[in-house]
Amino acid sequence: MKRSAPTNAPAPAPKRTRKMLTIAEKVVLLDKLKEGRSYAAVGRLYGINESSVRYIKKEENNIRRTAAITFNKDAKRLATARNKTIVRMESALALWISYCRKNNITLDSNVIRTKAKVLYETFADSAEQDDAEPRPKTSTLNAAQNPFHASVSLHGKAAEAEAYVNNKFKAIIEEGGYKPEQVFNMDETGLFWKRMPSRTFIMQDGAQDPGFKAQKDRVTLVMCGNAAGFMIKPGLIYRSKNPRALKNKNKNALPVYWMHDTKAWMTRVLSLDWFKQCFIPEVKRYLRRKGLDFKVLLLLHNARGHAEDLSYDGVQIELLPPNTTSLIQPLDQGFIRLFKAVYTRNTLQHLVDALGSDQDFSLKVYWSEYTIASCLQNIQKAIQEIKTETLNVCWKKLWPEAVHNPPGSSLDEIYQSAVDTAVNLAKQLGGDGFDDMTPDDMNALIDAHSQSLTDEDLAEMTMPPSEDEGEEEEQGTSIKVEEDGLTLDSLTTLVRMANELERAAQEWDPLMCRSLEFTNIIEGAMSVYKNLLAEKKKTCQPRTVFIGKESPVLVEIDSRAEWTKEEEAQSEEE
Repeated sequence: MKRSAPTNAPAPAPKRTRKMLTIAEKVVLLDKLKEGRSYAAVGRLYGINESSVRYIKKEENNIRRTAAITFNKDAKRLATARNKTIVRMESALALWISYCRKNNITLDSNVIRTKAKVLYETFADSAEQDDAEPRPKTSTLNAAQNPFHASVSLHGKAAEAEAYVNNKFKAIIEEGGYKPEQVFNMDETGLFWKRMPSRTFIMQDGAQDPGFKAQKDRVTLVMCGNAAGFMIKPGLIYRSKNPRALKNKNKNALPVYWMHDTKAWMTRVLSLDWFKQCFIPEVKRYLRRKGLDFKVLLLLHNARGHAEDLSYDGVQIELLPPNTTSLIQPLDQGFIRLFKAVYTRNTLQHLVDALGSDQDFSLKVYWSEYTIASCLQNIQKAIQEIKTETLNVCWKKLWPEAVHNPPGSSLDEIYQSAVDTAVNLAKQLGGDGFDDMTPDDMNALIDAHSQSLTDEDLAEMTMPPSEDEGEEEEQGTSIKVEEDGLTLDSLTTLVRMANELERAAQEWDPLMCRSLEFTNIIEGAMSVYKNLLAEKKKTCQPRTVFIGKESPVLVEIDSRAEWTKEEEAQSEEE
């Protein structure tokens, strides 16, 4: 006879939920292990077993390879078992769809399917395919659109934008009591920082050089300004972390907020980094200077590359309706295009200045030495040259009540003035493509930053990363970097050269008032380095060391340096 089960048997324990980390989280986990943290400590941080951490470490190569070629960093499984060309095609397709959404380009399932097939054929022809790897069926390519199809909006209507401005946006401003200084708009844009019109000889010769890559000169700029016309420090995404041109440079003291991605593309991780480390501190400082409360409205366009968990006490995030960015987003109302025109003009001015100061000037050689450091200088100069009134007037379509004091010239007139100046500068440089430069050539160059991504562009942006010959390993902390570049000797040389420059102006210029004005400017500019030199000298005071019993010798010893025990013993014996 079977016994019945006891009625008071304990309920079974709930099944433990298995935690799955995303590819992006696994990459960060591996970086923490690389920093020297223990498996147990990292496991506690992520709430997983130590054995799971060890397994992730074992799969490090596959994880990093997948992260490099997969656009969807929220994926949780590795792509190593799939056709590599399919994975690359999906990454390129996602980039292309995201770009089309931002630029209000109409898409449907047939367009996406066709683009997927074209991209696959492009990548399959250029890659060395494994004979054992079967060619995917057409149905597989047709299905490639499914992960992205739901996020594609087909139309953007002016009526939708108008309704948003008159109803929702106005209600947000009134309910929040926001002032123009507290309402910001962020947008990212591509910048070909080292590109000239295609007809110029330096571009044609450069395209024939071995290893030339169309996207190698592309960065992503993250621009953010408020309705009062104030721009915070722009963010910049470069393809490598430590380019040689920025060796010995403190990344925290650059004119941009420095970020890196192997494709120089905005990702969710980078958008969160920019928000926490750049936007929040910059806006806090600005509002503190203005005597305003930290109550901020941040407007973003709805893009795949933006993090979904942007949050901070006192900050309200508002996503603009899809397909309306070109209609109502302030930075898209001519500001970004004007910035690119001013940047191009400043780049040409940089070359013309070199032409006038160097008797052995070679445009091709000088252009090859135009580095990302030169780019940062021109970015900062372009931002500073654009007046606050110019940015303020760009809010007219979204928030007309916030616009005040419009600039004397229209935005189109300011843009055209920058283009005309750039054309004249190009003609001063001379050479094929520069002598006969026209405004149309310059407009084509400026608009190239915003043109639709070509298959070549997508191929370059989804290329698995290789070791970058222009990248340097970081050496120590930012303080150590500063010391390596500005030593006591280098500062002394810098001050001496400034003094010689002042004496030369006073000796050669027949107009004393002009030379004195120049001297005052140099003195003011050099004060920061003279103060730094004085501080260095205090830490490197000379000491008296006794050689023998009666022979004191004055020698220069770094006061921060410590003698070893052997040196101290030897000194005592002497």
